[in-house]
Amino acid sequence: MAKFSIIIALLNLISHFLIPSLAKSQYNINGFSVKTKSSPFLIRGGSSSSSDDELKQSSNSPLKDLLDEAKSSKRKIIVVTGGVLSGIGKGVTASSIGVLLRSLGLRVTALKIDPYLNVDAGTMSPFEHGEVFVLDDGGETDLDLGNYERFLSVSLTKESNLSTGKIYQSVIERERVGDYLGKTVQVVPHVSDAIQEWVLRVAKAPVSKFGTEQKETPEICIVELGGTLGDIESMPFVEALRQLQEQVGYKNMCFVHVSLVPILGSPISEQKTKPTQHSVKQMRQLGLTPDFICCRSPEPLEGPAKRKISLFTSVPENAIISLHDVSNIYRVPLMMSEQNLSSMLVQRLRIKPFCKKGNNKYSEASDVACVKNSDLFKEWKELADSVDSPESECVIGMVGKYVDHGDAYLSVVKALTHSAISTRQKLKIEWIVASDLEGDGEVTDEKTRKEAWEKLKKCDGIVVPGGFGLRGFEGKMSAIKYARESKTPFLGICLGMQASVIEYCRNVVGTKNAHSAEFMEGLQEDIEDAVIFMPEGDRERMGGTMRLGARETILKKGSIANKMYGAETVMERHRHRYEVNPALVSSLETAGLQFTGRNTDRSGERMEVVELDQEEHPYFIGAQFHPEFTSRPEKPNPLFLGLLQASKKARFELTKTDA
Repeated sequence: MAKFSIIIALLNLISHFLIPSLAKSQYNINGFSVKTKSSPFLIRGGSSSSSDDELKQSSNSPLKDLLDEAKSSKRKIIVVTGGVLSGIGKGVTASSIGVLLRSLGLRVTALKIDPYLNVDAGTMSPFEHGEVFVLDDGGETDLDLGNYERFLSVSLTKESNLSTGKIYQSVIERERVGDYLGKTVQVVPHVSDAIQEWVLRVAKAPVSKFGTEQKETPEICIVELGGTLGDIESMPFVEALRQLQEQVGYKNMCFVHVSLVPILGSPISEQKTKPTQHSVKQMRQLGLTPDFICCRSPEPLEGPAKRKISLFTSVPENAIISLHDVSNIYRVPLMMSEQNLSSMLVQRLRIKPFCKKGNNKYSEASDVACVKNSDLFKEWKELADSVDSPESECVIGMVGKYVDHGDAYLSVVKALTHSAISTRQKLKIEWIVASDLEGDGEVTDEKTRKEAWEKLKKCDGIVVPGGFGLRGFEGKMSAIKYARESKTPFLGICLGMQASVIEYCRNVVGTKNAHSAEFMEGLQEDIEDAVIFMPEGDRERMGGTMRLGARETILKKGSIANKMYGAETVMERHRHRYEVNPALVSSLETAGLQFTGRNTDRSGERMEVVELDQEEHPYFIGAQFHPEFTSRPEKPNPLFLGLLQASKKARFELTKTDA
C-alpha cells in the first residue's frame, strides 16, 4: 500500500511539471486522499473529484454538520458493548447507567443497535427474539427499548432502534436517487458514515419525559451495540463507532464493556478472568478501547480478580465494576453507585459542573457526583427496598402461547411487577401453556391437562396476553370462561380481549359458532364473526402494516377503566390487525358485556375496552391496546394495578373465610 501511494505521488509530481495547465484535483485512493495541483491520471477503483460542486457538497455533508453540532454542544455518547456471550446484560447495564445520570439532573436518551438484517423486530417470532416493544410513534422495536423507557422515564421513537436492515435500506435508497454522485458505494465510508449520522441524529433529537408532551434536547446518549463483539454482522457498526470517537473526540465519547467472570472449581471455587481478558483483546483488535469493564458474576468481584483483569486489559482497577447477582433488577444502579461509577463517568467525559479540573485520571475521581443525595436516587432505593419487603404473596396465572420463552411477555411481567411493588406483594407467576387447557385430547394428554387446570385454579388472578395464531386459542377462552364464572380477577390484552368477547358470544349470548375472522373463514356476517379484519389493513405486506402506536381511547364515565385511570381519555399503544365487530356491540351490551372504552378515527368506531359490571364480577376487564408498554416502576399502569389490587383483596377474603 505504501509503495502504491509513493508511485501515485511520483506520477502526480511528474504531471505537475509536464502538464502545468491542468486544473486542481483530488484523488481518493482506497480511502486515502491525495491532493495535487494537476492530476491527469485516473486510477480504476478510485475517484477523481475535479468539480467545485462536488467538493462543496463534500465539505457540507450531513455528517460534517452533525459532527460540528455535536462538538459545539459538547454532547456526550456512552457506548455499551458486550463480550463472551449474548444476553449478558448490556440492556440493564445501559439502563442503569441512565438512572445514575438522571440522578444528576442530566437529560438522557438511548439508542439500541441490532446487527440483524431485519428492518425492525415487527416480523420476528417471539420464540426467536422475545417480545416486540411498541413505541408511541408505532415503532416495532427490540425489547431493550422497554428497559430504556422504564429506567429513563422517557418516550423514545422508532429512530432509537437501528438495525443492519434499516441502515442498508437507507444507503441503498440514497444510492438510487443519486446522492452519492455516481461513486462506488462501499461499507466504508458510505455505510459507516450513515451509521455515524444516525447515531448523531438520535443523540440530538428531543425526547419527551414519560406522561408529558414537552420535549427536551438530550445531553447524553447511551448507545447499546447488540450481539457480541467479534460477530461478523456487527463489524460495520464497530468500525463506525471507532471512527465516531475519532471525530467527536476522546472527551465526548467513552466505551463500557460488559463481560463475564464465571466461577469454577470444586471444592474451592475461583473467579476466572480469562474470558474477559480475551474479550477485551478482541475489542482492542477491532480498534475500540474500553474505559470501563462491567463484570457479570454470581458473586462480587474479588480483589485478585480485579487486579488481574486490570493488568491484562490496561483498564484502571477502580474502573472495573462488579455486576454480581442481586435480589432484584432495581438494585443494579445502586450497586454501580457504590463503586463510584457515576463520578468516574462524569470525570471521564468532562461533564460540567461535576468534573474536577486538572484531574485527568478519571478512575481516581472522588465522589464528585453526589448521586446519593438526589431525590430520584432516594426514590430508586426505596423502590428496590420495597421489592424485598412485601406484605403478602400474589399468584398470577399467565395463559399464553409463548410461555416457554419468558422474554416473549417481558413487558407484561414488568407491568405486573410494578403493580406488585405498589401493592406491596411478592409476585409469583404461574406459566400456563394455553393449549394444555384444551380438552380435545389431540394436543394435550390428560395428565398435562389436569396439571394445567390445577395450576390455574390456584391463581389469585389471570392474565391472557396478546399473541398471534390459532394454537392455544380455545385454551385461552377456557381460562377466560373459568375466570368469569369463578369471579377470579381477569385482564385480557389485545387477542386476550378479543377472546373474552368471543367467549361471551358463545357461552352467554348463545352464538355457538362465534369466532375470529383471523382463524376461521366462512363465518356468518355480523352474527358469527365476533372479530373482523380492519378495513385499512394490508393482507399482503407483514412489516409495519398493523394498527400501531399510541391512540386515544375515550372511557365511559363511572366504568372500572375510568376509575382506575382517573381520566375520561387516555393514550395507549396498539399492535393489531383485527378488531371487535362493531355490529355485535349492541347485542353484547344487552347481554351484560359493556364496551367502556372506544376510539373514533377515520375508519369508524373502534372497541378498545370491555368489562363486566363490578356487581357481577370483582374485576373482569379486557383492552385492545397494550397497557404493559406504558407501565413504569414509579407509575404502574392502572389496568395492571387494578388487577393486583383485586387479586390481593380476593386472597385476603379467601384467607379470612378459611380461618
